[in-house]
Amino acid sequence: MKKTVLLKVDPETPDIEKVRVAARLIRRGGLVAFPTETVYGLGADALNGSAVLALFEAKKRPLDNPPIVHVCGVEDVRRVAREVPPKAEALMKLFWPGPLTLVLKRSRALPDVTVAGLDTVAVRMPRHEVALALIRESGCPVSAPSANLAGRPSPTLARHVLDDLNGRIDAVLDAGPTAVGVESTVLDLTVDPPEVLRPGGTPFEALKEVLGCVVLNPAVSAEKPVPAGPVRSPGLKHKHYAPDACVVVVEGELPALVKKVNELVAYYVRRGSKVGVLCTAETAGSYKTGVVKCVGSRSDLGSIARSLFASLREFDMEGVDVIVAEGVPLEGLGLAVMNRLRRASGYKIVKAI
Repeated sequence: MKKTVLLKVDPETPDIEKVRVAARLIRRGGLVAFPTETVYGLGADALNGSAVLALFEAKKRPLDNPPIVHVCGVEDVRRVAREVPPKAEALMKLFWPGPLTLVLKRSRALPDVTVAGLDTVAVRMPRHEVALALIRESGCPVSAPSANLAGRPSPTLARHVLDDLNGRIDAVLDAGPTAVGVESTVLDLTVDPPEVLRPGGTPFEALKEVLGCVVLNPAVSAEKPVPAGPVRSPGLKHKHYAPDACVVVVEGELPALVKKVNELVAYYVRRGSKVGVLCTAETAGSYKTGVVKCVGSRSDLGSIARSLFASLREFDMEGVDVIVAEGVPLEGLGLAVMNRLRRASGYKIVKAI
């Protein structure tokens, strides 16, 4: 088992010597978890096939699930992509650095394992000083899926990384909580019209304003599993975001939703289960039974996104058997929240009418 080194840094002005310690590990083929504005990522040299393979192994990640390649500048995109269309240039100018990943035609400089054998690469520039410093000091593009065991809720704190990967990776750069809380939006620009493969920190509505015509992959808002062949993005094919507890998502208008949540809680309690309720500020006072966690306000879907994964992990720490989760509107960051909740539940969705 490896000794995982914890390096605490300031999120705005990180200690460059600590960043360089982490960058040396990356250059030597090591694995370093680091914060981005979305979630913590697990980084490896994207040009080193052995390092990327070790990344898959550390996460227990299926080899057909391509990680995102992170760069520290727009000029670096051509190191990993052989085609950068005008739409990509426009989007990078508007949304980078930030939580938007673009799927482009890959460069042959990338090993096949880095792109899961595909002819495309998913690339982004994160909006976080620690992440940018690490990529810059490493001198290479950094392949980085979320820094958790495959299938688990994504990590928004360094503690979450250590809970899953302590002893499996070389180091963690700890800069406190992440700001967005759900992963980046993934937009495929190799198809026409452009297609959102995964909703995330850049809202679908913002992309429509710029591109005019952009579509959602059927898996984005699916209410049941969607058959998938080779996938161009993380979060499409395999089980994702799931705590140990069973998750049931309740969707509908607020009064009926609250009633149905209470009915389900009573049902599971009668069966002898320890029940958690994932709710919002507007409804928290309506639940008197079970472990109740408020993730934020319906008037601020960003607050819900920031708290979602940490709350799912907290339910596991409290030994909850079943989590009954309120649905939220499918707009703005709510689309990403609902995508994660539905997938975490394995599409156990109850409609409140």
